Amino acid sequence: MRAFIRYGRRRAVVAAISALFSTGAALAAEPDFVPSADLLAAARKEGKIVLYTANFLETEQVVAKRFSERFPGIRIEIVRAPTGQLITRINTEAAASRLTADVIDISDRGQARGMVELFAPYAPPNASDYPAVARTADRLWPRSGNAWTITYNTATVTNPPKSWADLLKPEFGRQHLGQTVIGSGGAPFNRAMFERKVIDEDYWTKQAAFKPRLFPSQAPMVDAMIRGEISIAPLVTNLAIPLALQGAPIKWFFGPEGVPVTVFSAGMAKVATHPNAARLFLDWALSREGQALMVELGSFSSLAQAPMPPGVDPDAIKTGAIKTWYSDEDEVEKIFKPWTDDWNKAYNYRQ
Repeated sequence: MRAFIRYGRRRAVVAAISALFSTGAALAAEPDFVPSADLLAAARKEGKIVLYTANFLETEQVVAKRFSERFPGIRIEIVRAPTGQLITRINTEAAASRLTADVIDISDRGQARGMVELFAPYAPPNASDYPAVARTADRLWPRSGNAWTITYNTATVTNPPKSWADLLKPEFGRQHLGQTVIGSGGAPFNRAMFERKVIDEDYWTKQAAFKPRLFPSQAPMVDAMIRGEISIAPLVTNLAIPLALQGAPIKWFFGPEGVPVTVFSAGMAKVATHPNAARLFLDWALSREGQALMVELGSFSSLAQAPMPPGVDPDAIKTGAIKTWYSDEDEVEKIFKPWTDDWNKAYNYRQ
């Protein structure tokens, strides 16, 4: 554990993701994506993509490296921020006619639908392989996604929880719980919605009684867990999986009541300066090859018959061992504000 404290989470995540990437297990099992000669030539002439993303920077750096290796001469410039901050930037730039993004990928699908006019009409060549539930409007696609695990520090927890409901029990609630605030993005809202709808209508109030430590995002929360400042917390797969494989003092599992899955929304900006390169990137990212890479990095793919992340039984969903749970986006739009207010009140959280 001292090594992780000394070098920090970011270096650990980079090393873990790089190690996953080098294995190429799922990647090798999928066919290479082959673009049309005309699209590839046009993309190379543009030579650049500006990617606005709410995904983890370490993940996107590996994606950018792989894409540039597959298609030499095209580089990706990454602009990364949490979804809320990114949406503010996008709307501000768009209002001033200064939006510089070519591709945008955010985790809040409700807000993505509200700004759909900023995206160009787009569908990947394999559009039929994506279920309607994973799409946002008619031009936004699930390039990435994550699933919520229950994760704990193996050095401080000797009798770990076994379910989401266990996190309401005193023996676990008093073991330095951590939570990501509901308003920090689509993924935390999705998790909180699952807690209230599936586990217990009073989940937030009951858990808040233990005074869990609240974090503005997943990154500082996993830092605190590795340092032993918190012991148990919900953590997304694309942090929990690579860190555990790299040797961090954590263990993760999927709650038997269900696995909340957050689907991101990626699309091509209507004002893209590099539209051909943007289309090439999205076509590749949404292909079986591109999705296999995202899965290697801990994401959950919405692609039909997609591989599973490392350490997850490939037949787990088919057999019912994993019960994936997706929020209804129409419902999210109706409840987002009142439920966010309810959560903030329950946990006594003020920005």
